[in-house]
Amino acid sequence: MKNILILQHIKIEDPGYIKDLMIEDKFDLTTIELDEGEKIPKDLSKFDGMFCMGGPMDTWMEKQYPWLIEEKKKIKEFVIDLKKPYLGFCLGCQLLGEVIGGKVVKSNKPEIGILDINFLENKKNDKFFSKFPNTIKSLQWHSYEVQNLENNNSVTLLASSNETKYQIFKYQEHAYGIQFHIEIKDTTVNEWGCVPEYKSALEEQLGKDALEKFDNDAKVEMASMNQYSSILYENFKKII
Repeated sequence: MKNILILQHIKIEDPGYIKDLMIEDKFDLTTIELDEGEKIPKDLSKFDGMFCMGGPMDTWMEKQYPWLIEEKKKIKEFVIDLKKPYLGFCLGCQLLGEVIGGKVVKSNKPEIGILDINFLENKKNDKFFSKFPNTIKSLQWHSYEVQNLENNNSVTLLASSNETKYQIFKYQEHAYGIQFHIEIKDTTVNEWGCVPEYKSALEEQLGKDALEKFDNDAKVEMASMNQYSSILYENFKKII
């Protein structure tokens, strides 16, 4: 049985469809709800992999969310010291980027909606993403992004979008930052639309009546995103 640690920053942002697959495979899942004061276990060596999910806060908000300080230390220990498999989505992607020496900055333009992700040539040899199409559509809902990883020789850029360079990057061969969301389910957009920070970003970017269209657009692409999640999960299983 595989033991997976899941770091969450808000209850409604869990590994979604991938979580369903892990439950089906009878993985032992340990979920830490950081925003509710739960503590990350001291002994990380017993975990075979780590998922770090999204959230309405940003990496620099350590005064408002002091648990971010400990979370960054634990991610560093897991990824750099223990060299164990890590998947970070959105905020989890940005936390990884910061831990390995990058900088998280406000995007020139927020990315919100079902948008294109374009893979680079490096994708063809990657053990997680080689079977993905060269372009996919996925859910974006972020206003910050990772930059300044160019000087880290252990980082490989795998995919970008029109607005964000580091849509997918990997550190060495075991830790991946994924700025977008393919793990979502049918209920995700409406649930996230109730979070004040997400709602205001959505309305500012796409207008007050945008949620229904956003939800419909997501449902159109849901089967494809579920398929991509399945591929990612099957490849993740091979290295844990």
